[in-house]
Amino acid sequence: MDQYAVFGNPIAHSKSPDIHMHFAKETQQGINYMRILGDDVEFENQVRAFFEKDGKGLNVTSPFKDRAFAMCDVLSSRAKKAGAVNTLMMGKNGELFGDTTDGVGMVRDIVETHQQSLKGKRILIIGAGGAVQGILDNVLAENPSSVTIANRTVEKAQVLAEKFGCLASSFEALEGAFDLIINGTSASRSSSLPPLKDELANERTWCYDMTYGKGTTVFLQWAIDHGATGADGLGMLVGQAAESFYIWRQVRPDMASLLNAMRQQLEES
Repeated sequence: MDQYAVFGNPIAHSKSPDIHMHFAKETQQGINYMRILGDDVEFENQVRAFFEKDGKGLNVTSPFKDRAFAMCDVLSSRAKKAGAVNTLMMGKNGELFGDTTDGVGMVRDIVETHQQSLKGKRILIIGAGGAVQGILDNVLAENPSSVTIANRTVEKAQVLAEKFGCLASSFEALEGAFDLIINGTSASRSSSLPPLKDELANERTWCYDMTYGKGTTVFLQWAIDHGATGADGLGMLVGQAAESFYIWRQVRPDMASLLNAMRQQLEES
């Protein structure tokens, strides 16, 4: 039985073991997957010990994605741009390989699950933290007409815009309705949205919240109030896990049945 795990702190809330064990059952893969509480001091030693005991692969979540990135001997091109990794695997020659699957998971959820094309669209991304940095490469690969990053601290948005070749803006300077708005902030968790102008969304706008929760998130409620439609990030969670599973096992699991079951469970909780 091949061993996999997710490192984070806190970690007890992580749905990764349930997701990956569902994938394993569906694809008839012999794996075990567990949660490991990462230690602020010993994280790197914990990762090394996991692989020394013949562990096959790791997911890494907050607050260790940057440190996992620094540990890697080999990085995917998207991980290099993101500056963080959430998926680790030991290569045949003992080299630690790192990848990031958040952007793939989100774009696949938007395009395949929700049937929303990004090609030729005018896109606004709210926030300029690590979550946004992790998805930009995949969003830009879909050939939108423009991508604007808006952030309370404009300088942070400008750094990302220069790195990825897109636009940066303050919230005050934004003008006109966008085709797609992606919320990459924790606003929905804190219930306090950035100062979004009414004109940014209308009935032709589709919105995506990278966070999720029971019921409608604060950001998606704002979208609905302005005539727009959209979706939360539960499918991104499942999608990034499916990509990690594929990297490790070279088998691509089906996301639809699990996503439906998790949505029902979330609403009943």
